[in-house]
Amino acid sequence: MDGPRRPLPTEWNQVVDFFNDNLRFDQSWKIDQEYPLAIHSKNLNNIRVLSINNELMSGAVMKMHIMKCSMGLFKVAAIGSVVTAPEHRNKGYSHEVLKDCLQAAEEQVCDFALLWSNLYDFYRKVGFELAGSEVSLVIDKEMNAENPEVKILETNKIAPEALLKLYNFHTTGTIRTVEDIKAYLKIPNTRFYTAWDKGNQLLAYAVEGKGADLNGYIHEWGGMVSHLVPLFSHIRKAQGRTITVIAPNNSSNLIRSMKPYCSTVNHGFLGMIKLLNYDNFFQKAIRYSRNLGVDGFIVHKDGDTFLIGCKDKIYQTTDEKDIVRIIFGPMNEVDYKNFDQETQTVLKQLFPIPFWAWGWDSV
Repeated sequence: MDGPRRPLPTEWNQVVDFFNDNLRFDQSWKIDQEYPLAIHSKNLNNIRVLSINNELMSGAVMKMHIMKCSMGLFKVAAIGSVVTAPEHRNKGYSHEVLKDCLQAAEEQVCDFALLWSNLYDFYRKVGFELAGSEVSLVIDKEMNAENPEVKILETNKIAPEALLKLYNFHTTGTIRTVEDIKAYLKIPNTRFYTAWDKGNQLLAYAVEGKGADLNGYIHEWGGMVSHLVPLFSHIRKAQGRTITVIAPNNSSNLIRSMKPYCSTVNHGFLGMIKLLNYDNFFQKAIRYSRNLGVDGFIVHKDGDTFLIGCKDKIYQTTDEKDIVRIIFGPMNEVDYKNFDQETQTVLKQLFPIPFWAWGWDSV
């Protein structure tokens, strides 16, 4: 057995074929078109494979993102495309590849790792836990909210600079470049909608679908709520089906404006998260608390024990998921029951942080 390891540059075509054959064998496009920044030769050092007799058996992909929220900037390892060829499954290969990804992410000083999966038990074995918040607005009612002053177009022929300008108004998400946007605009099976004023200024945008994933989901959007609502109304009418808008929990104005058109509003998890660089991440949390005027907040890892609290009231846990769920959420009153009232007040003031990852950045 050779690996887990980085693929050799000479193996690039073989790597793409392996992921394509095992994950997108029934599609008309190749998987590197669907994940243009992650499955790319420039990202070769963040891909892991395992081979036997020069044949690839298992693999996974990482994409390092710099992500922002009110707590600061994070280096995040987004992990995906974890797969083993069907005839070689149940031998622990994916587990080994995943562990090597996490080791590489630690070596690159990532604050934490993030992935999207419904195989919760598998990923919990290596320390991931469901955390963060995501709101799904299921638009299954007729909206009739079009605005005659707003022109709607369905096209991906749009200046990436204009999109990036609107995207950058988001307070949480990945730091992107114009080149990133250009690559994302080429992803197959994506429907891109834009709203314009009479002077041909871009007001809002929305993206539905992404290759084989997120069909029927608007997973990217930007602009003012007053322009997004008529844009979503157009999409709902144009597609003639139920559409789901996914949004960060802190997008309160959008959520409130869309509720009349939704019979269902689901509050779910953002994904599965595992902390990696404890000292760096916890120092950011402490600085964040000071910026909010909270003195004496402590979060620290001592051996296998996590310490969290305020001033002289420090609580201990050996379960990392407790810390992940406090910082990223979601937490409820039952989760806080072991803390005294003063500490509960502090934790609720600080957390959960409004962290979010947009659909184009999923791996």
